[in-house]
Amino acid sequence: MQTLAEIYETAYERHGDALEPRVEVEVRTPAELAALGDDRWLAQMAQRIFSAGFVWSVVEAKWPGFEEAFEGFHVPTVAGYTADDIGRLKQDTRIIRNGPKIAATVENARFVQDVSEAHGGFGRWIGEWPDDDVIGLWDALAKGGSRLGGATGPMMLRFLGKDTFILSNDVVARLVAEGIVSKKPTSKRDLAAVQDAFRAWRAESGRSYGAISRILACSIDG
Repeated sequence: MQTLAEIYETAYERHGDALEPRVEVEVRTPAELAALGDDRWLAQMAQRIFSAGFVWSVVEAKWPGFEEAFEGFHVPTVAGYTADDIGRLKQDTRIIRNGPKIAATVENARFVQDVSEAHGGFGRWIGEWPDDDVIGLWDALAKGGSRLGGATGPMMLRFLGKDTFILSNDVVARLVAEGIVSKKPTSKRDLAAVQDAFRAWRAESGRSYGAISRILACSIDG
């Protein structure tokens, strides 16, 4: 496995001085994450879920309608939605009328509510999650929420400022090239190996996981 400095050199050869702006990632402190309202966590979950497999620009353009239709993503309100409410939303032209994704948003409201009640806020729970256990947080989101597995949970974290790496195709290609995994990691063993590698690169460089994953991606031709 190469050092991050060596991988950075490869990325710099490809992108030159444009590299640093490309790898910058906003990371919020635990206190800043805790200050985010539960409604913003639910809204971001919904936005990532509705964007998955869809044209993101369409979701973004319709987002004010989503905010209205889901009543500002007020968690207790959405958590109380019934089958009739889901049926109503499936007919609401302000949003993308995908029944399973609407239902997932209601289920995630209940997930956010339960976690918030247990930990004094969903953002507090996220912020206090150990930085050296990114994979564990992904797993907790996938198991506790609805449709938060795969890239959806990590992207939600990235958009709201919780430091995480993203296993994009280019990042996986670099991990394979470094001999860390042989294919896209899905097993606990492979994911643990990925976590160990990112820990080592972070200790070496002092950079965030997000910046490291972007450096890895930029080191791949394409």
